[in-house]
Amino acid sequence: MSVAPAVVLLSGGVDSATTAAIAQRDGFDVHALSFRYGQRHAVELDAAAAVARQLGVREHRVVDVDLRAFGGSALTDDIAVPKGRHIDADDIPVTYVPARNTIFLSFALAYAEVIGSSDVFLGVNAVDYSGYPDCRPEFVAAFEVMARLATKAGVEGRQHLRVHAPLITFGKADIIRTAVDLGVDLAATISCYDPSDDGGACGACDACQLRREGFVAAGVADVTRYASLAS
Repeated sequence: MSVAPAVVLLSGGVDSATTAAIAQRDGFDVHALSFRYGQRHAVELDAAAAVARQLGVREHRVVDVDLRAFGGSALTDDIAVPKGRHIDADDIPVTYVPARNTIFLSFALAYAEVIGSSDVFLGVNAVDYSGYPDCRPEFVAAFEVMARLATKAGVEGRQHLRVHAPLITFGKADIIRTAVDLGVDLAATISCYDPSDDGGACGACDACQLRREGFVAAGVADVTRYASLAS
């Protein structure tokens, strides 16, 4: 019996790694897609490659798209990454990259059409929902509607695209528990917005704080390698 292909956006973080494992669990043949988008640190691509190897995905492609040409984010511009701050659910942080998920999903849509897939997975979740507009359920649903009108395969009835966001209602603790249950090597992942050159997490940015709190709440030993921990 043939296995349906699916495109999974793989950043190298715990969320996307868990999402890829869920896609495999659900019977999809995973084609992972990562981006060299002008981010300040390449270690996330190293992590994505490690996760892809560990999960044994069908294919892992890395696409170049230069979002640094526009900047506007602490991840693609000369803007300091906030450290040790209180995370405000009503605040869109400076680590937001303008329209990033829209851009990445558009590439995933093109890739899916080429490989004959009607399924795209991304790891947005309830924690990111509090800060990033392109992690909301409304955004995911709207993109799915648009995507069904955007491709030759869709117009011809050969593609009825579904955008899967299996972690959309999850917090970090739920994600970490799921990852452990599915055998994801969490030590291979990195969530940090400002890692050291050798890949150590800073321990103090928003992503590190959420990740650390998630391990504690999940009751799972934190396997993250931190360069230093904020006091």
